[in-house]
Amino acid sequence: MTVEPGQVVLFLGPTGKRYLRMLEAGAQLHTHHGFLEMDAAAEAGFGATIPTHKGTPYTMIKPTIYDLIKGVKRATQIMYPKEIAYTLVKMGIGPGTKVIEAGSGSGGFTVALAYYVGDTGKVYTHERRDDFFKLTGQNLARYGLSHRVEQFQQDIEEGFAVTGADCLFLDVRTPWDYLAHIPKAVIPGAMLGFLLPTTNQVQDLLLGLEQGPFSDVEVLEILIRRYKTVPQRLRPDDRMVAHTGFLIFARCLAEVKAPGVKFKSKDDEETADEGQTESQPTEQDRDESGE
Repeated sequence: MTVEPGQVVLFLGPTGKRYLRMLEAGAQLHTHHGFLEMDAAAEAGFGATIPTHKGTPYTMIKPTIYDLIKGVKRATQIMYPKEIAYTLVKMGIGPGTKVIEAGSGSGGFTVALAYYVGDTGKVYTHERRDDFFKLTGQNLARYGLSHRVEQFQQDIEEGFAVTGADCLFLDVRTPWDYLAHIPKAVIPGAMLGFLLPTTNQVQDLLLGLEQGPFSDVEVLEILIRRYKTVPQRLRPDDRMVAHTGFLIFARCLAEVKAPGVKFKSKDDEETADEGQTESQPTEQDRDESGE
């Protein structure tokens, strides 16, 4: 089946070398084993083997979102797919989701968010630095996902550019500095996610979350141990992708009153407690009086 130019494709070499490229009419892919014609690849279709001009076979396949994330052009460390996968499920990202992101970086997680929110959802990503802002835009355009993302080149010190989001993710160095802006940016009960590299940063964030309308807090890290794929010598690889960051999740539970329902204030509760103390004996009083 012919592949139309403009699609992102993945070429796999015989030694495992991978080339993620946009299929362009009349263009060539230059490899360590010579060059291959993209027109021939487009005509052959996905799954076909195309030889280079030196006769080395390369297979063209349709890339997955994993391949796209790993293939973004980067100027910063990006989130690993292992963190991205858990975050997407934990935060309920799917078609139609409106999500705020701050700290676009190179755009690896932005690409994943844009992929999963679909054409009915929207990603609102904030980035202060001009070079990172432009790089994220380039990566999104490369994968044809720009229309699902609205970029804001701004510092979130004064708040976020949108409101009413379903969830929010911060990948910034001091997320506790921006917690006060979150309730205004998301719907009540929205899931929040954070990524931090060190324990002292996690501690500062937890202290900040305790001071606001946040609950259901979770802290975790995700480790991956791969195995050697040799049937006769099945054992773990010598190296593993261990700690790459801490994930922190919480819910933003700003107080929302149902119609006709009156919540007791803290002053009301203290008054009620004082009245009960004066009119009713405590357990200690009963024990001392023998009642």
